[in-house]
Amino acid sequence: MAIKRRIDPAEGSRAFRRWIEAAASGAEAPPRPVLAMAVRYTLEELATRAEGNSVEVRVPPFGVTQCIPGPRHTRGTPPNVIELPAELWLALAAGTLAWDAALATGRVTASGLRADLSGELPLV
Repeated sequence: MAIKRRIDPAEGSRAFRRWIEAAASGAEAPPRPVLAMAVRYTLEELATRAEGNSVEVRVPPFGVTQCIPGPRHTRGTPPNVIELPAELWLALAAGTLAWDAALATGRVTASGLRADLSGELPLV
């Protein structure tokens, strides 16, 4: 079952590229609406590529998605949760930061046996 997209892929891709260019050049981060669109777009991409419901990825305050095939949770907090800041998430999605390096920063909360995105990233 395909996910329902809320972000137009062309617009989301442009926002993500804009963030990548700013990060690569050391320029100031794009405005908050662009950052939000880039995060939401990449979360939708992850959910499309790794369709499932066993892991919840949270990037507050911009978005959340469920992905990775496996057992589905039905109530409360899922057993496999990953939470991280937007800039870290986008760096992982862009491939400028590896999963292990992100975990080493201490800014990623990953709980549960399936809370590992190393096989799904980068998205580009």
